[in-house]
Amino acid sequence: MAVQPFLRLTMDTVTAVKAPMRGKTRFSIYLNGSFAFSLEREVVRQHGLHPGQLLSDRELHDLREADLFHRCLGAAFRLLSYRPRSEMEMRQRLCLRFETETVDKVLGQLRQRQMVDDAAFARFWKENRETFRPRSRRLLELELRRKGVDSEVVSQALMGVDDEELAYRAAQRKGRNLEKDYEVFREKLGAYLVRRGFSYEVTNRTVQRVWRELS
Repeated sequence: MAVQPFLRLTMDTVTAVKAPMRGKTRFSIYLNGSFAFSLEREVVRQHGLHPGQLLSDRELHDLREADLFHRCLGAAFRLLSYRPRSEMEMRQRLCLRFETETVDKVLGQLRQRQMVDDAAFARFWKENRETFRPRSRRLLELELRRKGVDSEVVSQALMGVDDEELAYRAAQRKGRNLEKDYEVFREKLGAYLVRRGFSYEVTNRTVQRVWRELS
């Protein structure tokens, strides 16, 4: 005769739901007179937790799963508050703290809200680099691929990128602060542009162009 698994017939009673102290965010949940665990505010609200409520093992499990989801979602929002990120970046960072299953659910939620979108991220990255730290198309492509953006998405985002124009933007700012001796100027500005991924041909033309303008 097969042995039936043990089934717990009793249920736990919520005896207190204590709001967080100032500066804290998590509610303290008491079961059967003792502290049991803490939960995010949204989980408490969604499940309508209140003293006297009876909770089965399944319901307790669901509460903890929901709490993990909201903690992970909160961590994702904090990451995105600094700057947009690729989906691979988000996954790598979140998986340091949460299980893959939870991270998958959170990323699905973020995609629905259009808060994680590799195409939009690639456009942001290109525009940010062009404005603040110009570099070659080749280097831009390498950066985006390292962040997990698909090659087709990268190609679409970088369509129309002009290395000559980007090298000129990068050289203008740098050139103003260099010595006005041509050999020193050429060596330092040339090395600077090569480090930013520009070819020697583009670098040489840009150095000569900026030197003429500054002279």
